[in-house]
Amino acid sequence: MMSLALAILPLALLIVLMTVTRPGRWLPLPAHIALPAMAVLAYVLHLFWFRAGVTPGDAQPSLGQPAGHWIHAAVIDGALSAFTPIGIVFGAVLLFKTMEASGAMRVLTDRIRSLSPHPIAQLMLVGWCFSFLIEGLCGFGAPAALAAPILVGLGFPPVRVAAMCLIMNSVPVSFGAVGTPIWFGLGELGLSPDELLTVGTKAALINAIAALVIPIIALRVVLPWQTIRASLGFILLVTLATVLPYVFVAMHSSEFPSIIGGLSGTGFGALLAYRQFGLSSATTEPASRPGCDPEDAEHRFGTVRAASPLIAVVLLLALTRIEPFGLRTLLTADSPAVEVGLSHAGTVWITPGLVVGIRDILGTDIAWRMPLLFVPFLIPFVLVSLLAIPALRIRREAAVSAWTDTLKRLTRPAVALIGALVLVKLMMLGGEASPVMLIGRAMAWASGGSWLYLAPLLGALGSFFSGSNTVSNLTFAPVQGAIAGSLDMDITSVLALQTVGGSLGNMVCIHNIVAVAAVIGLRDRTSADGEKPDEFHGGVGSILRLTIVPMFIYAAIAAGGAMLL
Repeated sequence: MMSLALAILPLALLIVLMTVTRPGRWLPLPAHIALPAMAVLAYVLHLFWFRAGVTPGDAQPSLGQPAGHWIHAAVIDGALSAFTPIGIVFGAVLLFKTMEASGAMRVLTDRIRSLSPHPIAQLMLVGWCFSFLIEGLCGFGAPAALAAPILVGLGFPPVRVAAMCLIMNSVPVSFGAVGTPIWFGLGELGLSPDELLTVGTKAALINAIAALVIPIIALRVVLPWQTIRASLGFILLVTLATVLPYVFVAMHSSEFPSIIGGLSGTGFGALLAYRQFGLSSATTEPASRPGCDPEDAEHRFGTVRAASPLIAVVLLLALTRIEPFGLRTLLTADSPAVEVGLSHAGTVWITPGLVVGIRDILGTDIAWRMPLLFVPFLIPFVLVSLLAIPALRIRREAAVSAWTDTLKRLTRPAVALIGALVLVKLMMLGGEASPVMLIGRAMAWASGGSWLYLAPLLGALGSFFSGSNTVSNLTFAPVQGAIAGSLDMDITSVLALQTVGGSLGNMVCIHNIVAVAAVIGLRDRTSADGEKPDEFHGGVGSILRLTIVPMFIYAAIAAGGAMLL
């Protein structure tokens, strides 16, 4: 019982410190303080309480390493793992800073307004359809990082836009990054291809049911109910145009449901928006945000040229993700590799495809790897940003300013992300005795025979910590399978709920929230006069408060969907 309480402590304390409205001037804590502090707390708990169960598996006794080596290796792994979200945030911020410097962003937002001035159309096309497509191609938190700055450029409030994008980017996550959560996240369970397809189909059906509600909940974060109600026809049609192909494709493949759904929704939604079909006639356009003079930008390039950086991003993501193009294997293969031994620190390695990693960290079997050209960092964001300088005729001073502004914006988010990933690795350290597994088993024990109704929450727990549906499935799918066997439940139904839970948990994942807040430059705390923000991290707690309730609503819908399985 004490171990369970201590396992929950860092998580509970983190939520309190970041979301409780301040009874004193020091609350809520900014993320760049709260997350490292909770990582330190988890580190201390591992040193003095969990050390006896710190081994990731049966191999640890034979290695003969003290518990402290495993803990410190996990800290190193977490700090290095933070380079993935930091790289994505850097690339996304740089791309949009570059587009702003050229005036392309202003031209693009004006073109979206000319397609439809209606806020519902703008939010659904960018926040729902475009994000759906990017999630299908890429994952890694890139959908919100791409959609949120566009919507902020259209004049929508940043904190609410960030929350809305995270809420909307939940339905497609089960098949994100070309279906990785299904074919890879569940691939080690020994399921047959037909069983994997059944899991995907059931997950798609549950997500489709939730999709009838989730976009409306997300829109309500930004807009008043009266505006939403007057345009429910448009919202429903665009949603169906996305999720019906999504479900149909999921019945035949786990790789392409989100990609096809996103393409279908974007095309059909743009046509409906242009015709103003299903949209109320009375609209209140969001105020435009300051930027480059659109007339000055427009005489230099038109819509296609202004949108060319985003088009290039989508094309490069497709080329590097979809297997028939042949680049995915090259950019993710771990061999052949050049290796350099660092004595007891581990072995550093690098491949021709620039996959870098360290294995046997501090003599343990903990390892870290990062595919530099596959993670959406150098390709496509940095590459497209560099190519945009001559393509959009950006002045040298403006280009340099975009790079320096990007680096300045990343300081505190980088600290927060390192703290978050170290906390994640420590919470997942210890195999069956890890804090995360203790929490998961306690949930299973408390549910009794009603596990179908709680199964999504275990999946959500995994993605809350990791920010990844794939990692959530890798971590908790074996637990879900064991529970299904012991309770004589259909394993495909339980795993479908696990996958759905991994999707909805992304909207409350702390480092996902930190990342999207960093991309749009949110500030977290208010100044002494209570009016103007003066720090980055007050928005993180605000976003978390806006996404927690929708997550539980989604979980309730998934639990209801369990009765149909």
